[in-house]
Amino acid sequence: MAKPAPGPTLRRGERIDKLVGEHAARLSERLQAHRNELYPPDAKKALRKFTSGEVAQLLGVKDAYLRKLHLDGKGPSPEIRTNGRRYYSPEDIQNLRQFLEAGAKSPGTYVPGRRAQDHLQVIVVINFKGGSGKTTTSAHLAQKAALDGYRVLALDLDPQASFSGLHGFQPEFDLLDGGTLYDAIRYDDPCPIADIIQRTYFTNLDIVPGNLDLMEFEHDTPRMLSRGEGSLFFTRVGQALSEVEERYDIVVIDCPPQLGFLTMSALSAATAVLVTVHPQMLDVMSMCQFLLMTSNLLGVVSEAGGDMSYDWLRYVVTRYEPGDGPQNQMVSFMRGMFGEHVLNHSVLKSTAISDAAITKQTLYEVEKTQFTRATYERAMESLNAVNDEITGLIQKAWGR
Repeated sequence: MAKPAPGPTLRRGERIDKLVGEHAARLSERLQAHRNELYPPDAKKALRKFTSGEVAQLLGVKDAYLRKLHLDGKGPSPEIRTNGRRYYSPEDIQNLRQFLEAGAKSPGTYVPGRRAQDHLQVIVVINFKGGSGKTTTSAHLAQKAALDGYRVLALDLDPQASFSGLHGFQPEFDLLDGGTLYDAIRYDDPCPIADIIQRTYFTNLDIVPGNLDLMEFEHDTPRMLSRGEGSLFFTRVGQALSEVEERYDIVVIDCPPQLGFLTMSALSAATAVLVTVHPQMLDVMSMCQFLLMTSNLLGVVSEAGGDMSYDWLRYVVTRYEPGDGPQNQMVSFMRGMFGEHVLNHSVLKSTAISDAAITKQTLYEVEKTQFTRATYERAMESLNAVNDEITGLIQKAWGR
């Protein structure tokens, strides 16, 4: 078998910036080729259709009831495949929700989003320890909420843009002329956030993708502060969201793994905070430093007039292996320390989740036939339990 061509190597006296640049160019080119293999240039990422059983579980009804609706000619018509199974598109699921809601005894039974008196829920997903599952948690939360009938806006504030990558964007190719939140929060001639919001292939889920442009906010703010003009930097994300808040029920913000000006502005806009934690000693020690720094910096923001009142704060245990003794000890330690602030359910470590990510998909996107039934169902049960617990907190914040 032929050996791969060797990549650029660093020679004595050679500038490392050139070598890193060459590596970045080669990697970017290969990633683009990989994307073209998965999704041709003239194609857009699309979401699979869902079986009637999956739809029944999402709606909280019996599969037999959906069959009866179809036979009676009510609601959307599913696709009938050769095996006789019924498949519904994401649009069909939303139409079913609207149809069932019209006949429901209690409002919000099938369309659970905001009512006139409810405030927008802005959930910041945060931790500055790499590998804590922040982006995975954000993506699955946003997608499950959309499938559940909530109108969701996702903000990718991480310059690494992993959340955007999961949703079909390759920043260095797709966002050459801007299109990140930086355009809406910049100090010089910001644009309306509505101009940069993009629809996704998930019904009910829109996104503001990210890329390296977001780092400009970290560079601009100190300059503005030195000139006495950036003292309210922490209001900028909230002000941008206020322009479109009537369009959404939930905003999910995937924050960068650092506590900079961008993250502080996101925290100031938030109504809830979700901290991802991998149950290992080094990760918990890192979280301790993160919490200390967060408390100190947000105290300063609060004294400057920032709103630091939240509906809830929760820690979610991620990449959890129930058979790992030290991890169990760490989870018990956290529950004893933080009590109800730790979610009851955890995100399990699963090959199904990691394998799906190889093709830039979440578990809600892939066909379960790609995995063994037990592996898929175990991971899905874990994710659904966590996400349902979070949407329960949202409903409680709305007084339901």
